Amino acid sequence: MPHSTILITTIAVSLGLALIMGMIAHRLKLPVLVGYLAAGMIIGPATPGFAIDMALSNQLAEMGVILLMFGVGLHFSLHDLLAVRRIAIPGAIAQIVVATTLGASVAYAWDWSIGAGIVFGLALSVASTVVLLRALEHRGLLTSINGKIAIGWLIVEDLVVVLALVLLPALSGWFTTGTQAPSPHTHLDLLFALGAILGKVSVFIGFMLVIGKRMFPWLLWYVASTKSHELFILCVVAVAVGIAYSAALLFDVSFALGAFFSGMVMRESHLSHRAAQESLPLRDAFSVLFFVSVGMLFEPSILLEEPLQVLIVVIIIMFGKSLTALILILAFRYPLTTALTVSVSLAQIGELSFMLASLGYSLGLLPDKGYSLILAGAFITITLNPLVFQTAEPIHNWIRSRSRLARLVERPNDPLAELPLAISSEAVTDHVVIVGYGAVGKRVSSMLAQQGTPMVIVDQNRETIEQLRHQGMHAVAGDAASPAVLIQAHIARASVLVITASDPIRVRQMVETSRILNPRNEVLISTYSEEEALLLQKEPIGTVFLEEQELARNIVNQVLKKLHTDDNPS
Repeated sequence: MPHSTILITTIAVSLGLALIMGMIAHRLKLPVLVGYLAAGMIIGPATPGFAIDMALSNQLAEMGVILLMFGVGLHFSLHDLLAVRRIAIPGAIAQIVVATTLGASVAYAWDWSIGAGIVFGLALSVASTVVLLRALEHRGLLTSINGKIAIGWLIVEDLVVVLALVLLPALSGWFTTGTQAPSPHTHLDLLFALGAILGKVSVFIGFMLVIGKRMFPWLLWYVASTKSHELFILCVVAVAVGIAYSAALLFDVSFALGAFFSGMVMRESHLSHRAAQESLPLRDAFSVLFFVSVGMLFEPSILLEEPLQVLIVVIIIMFGKSLTALILILAFRYPLTTALTVSVSLAQIGELSFMLASLGYSLGLLPDKGYSLILAGAFITITLNPLVFQTAEPIHNWIRSRSRLARLVERPNDPLAELPLAISSEAVTDHVVIVGYGAVGKRVSSMLAQQGTPMVIVDQNRETIEQLRHQGMHAVAGDAASPAVLIQAHIARASVLVITASDPIRVRQMVETSRILNPRNEVLISTYSEEEALLLQKEPIGTVFLEEQELARNIVNQVLKKLHTDDNPS
């Protein structure tokens, strides 16, 4: 085959076979990504017959990671990242430590070296960017507080991987011999390497937040002013890929982290929504190539040769680190729904693990079997992750049905989960209860505050509740789907319940609680999804507002008002 057709062949065969296998998986009631993984196995080197260029396929998959993280950055502001720092930073670090310890302990039991154990444990401790974001986006959780915590958690893991990739070469000599502690010269090398990477990351982040925050939104606006659809799409993709590549080349950060910050600074532009929509087809197409590339790496023979070791790896990934995340989030007094959503999101490994495994293998730290076990763990956990996600709701309902366990988990002694005793009953009578303090919740509360309307805000983000209370506003931390939270918001004495949550199941639970405690309470529901709006409108649970529809209605009203004024001049 001519060399010039390798790229075309790789893309054509990968996407075509992924489509076929995805359709088959859909007909079998399986997640479509299982079909994508199976397509990768078929054209991978581990199976006989036609094989795709592995190196080229991996680079195409990396493009998917770049575009996906760019899209996430377009919806994720610096304020959102800082809002979850108290849970994301300590939680992610603690979870990585626990999972790495579990992996290293198992490796030690298998008579592996210290270096192999550390690389193996680290690889099992970090989740896949693509899998996590696809799962959150599929369930409409990307912009929710649970989604923001999961994304913040992922960014911290990405930074830890960046540090590990820099420090491993400096430590490889000591890990290989393992006979003596590092010399003073080695200590200096480590400190220099750590200081260098921290300095580069700091310079990159500073550049993006100070200069990039002004330059790239202006560039997007300037290109849009040409009214050329092609140039606009080209600008979006060029910025995403160019910044990701430059960040990796100049600052030694990962492609994913560079792309995330490029999207985050682009969010400052009024055209960010259009940029997200225009890049969506490319993101979806290249994310499919990522799953195909994972399938190509998988060697089915490891399942027959070492079934017990594969099972142990899967248990560490799906139960060890997920259970750790669950306990940590509950310890920070976040709701059970948040803990379950984040923990099931992390129950897999992917591209970050491949980077660590590849480096460890090239340095002679990780044995062949270790590399194969990591790939097997990634393949199995990525396949099972959609099914694991579906267990979150049954587990939540089961815990809620056990009153003693529910009281223990929900931490009723949480001071932010109830209004202060100093608040008089008059201040929370005939008030408005606003569930969710996102973009819509902020606008509604701001307008009501200008009118002097009493209100109580309910949100799952503890930092948000603390800030609101410092501002003198009445606020309750927790999941409003729990009756106890709405009771603390004095729903029984409220006149209106405004719900901005996006999950129809949770919305029904909130409305049901409100109807029981206050049958005359008016319920107003805001959603951005037309599908969710149709589902909610089928049931008499309240007035449903579709955000885009309301925006169009307001524009039309303004137009008609203007036309009426012109026809009847005063």
